[in-house]
Amino acid sequence: MNVVREINRINERELGFGTGGASWHDEYKDSAYIFIGGLHYDLTEGDVITIFSQYRRYGEVVDVDLPRNKETGKTRGFGFLMYEDQRSTVLAVDNLNGATVLERTLRVDHVKKYRQPRTKGEDGEWKEADGQSLNAMPKMIEEAGSESSGTSEPDIDPDDPMRDYLLQKWREERTGKKAKKAKSKGKHKNETPEERRARKERKREKKAKREVTKSEGLKGVEALLRSLDNPRKHY
Repeated sequence: MNVVREINRINERELGFGTGGASWHDEYKDSAYIFIGGLHYDLTEGDVITIFSQYRRYGEVVDVDLPRNKETGKTRGFGFLMYEDQRSTVLAVDNLNGATVLERTLRVDHVKKYRQPRTKGEDGEWKEADGQSLNAMPKMIEEAGSESSGTSEPDIDPDDPMRDYLLQKWREERTGKKAKKAKSKGKHKNETPEERRARKERKREKKAKREVTKSEGLKGVEALLRSLDNPRKHY
């Protein structure tokens, strides 16, 4: 908590002065990674991406790493995240440090030199990463969805920790496209009042079903998003 307060104190001090000079954030201008501490153990990689992208309000997330306990497979309460645009790290630190998710306080700070996680080779030896990890690049969703023009969902490895998030984004994009197409054709222009009521009732039932299946982690994420309506811009 002391680190959280100190970061917020520095941010408030700079905003109070309103100076156009160098900011403490400039020390980390060469790194697009941030450290995230205080994460609830139920949060998934997809939940963390949702929080720190705020549906692209803060920026595009391209890599996320949540270290896990080797025995239980659960996250260890902290992680690292990379943005496509380094300036997004400033927004994240300014707005999300000290935020509360599932009754836990987040600690968000810059990472000056991020080291890619090592991987275990076929011989059982740990090796340094071959290159930059980009496991959250949005283009993965587009590529998966473009393989087929049908209605089947993209084929994603069930063991992939990003699977639920990628499928959710794929469904959202597909739903959005359908809505635009229906609007352009005036699909509901000539429907009767009875048909309209029936359509709205079906929509409510689908929404209620989605709410029931939401994880506790996702509910916490959505609560945070509702509380952060106006992110502070610091660049």
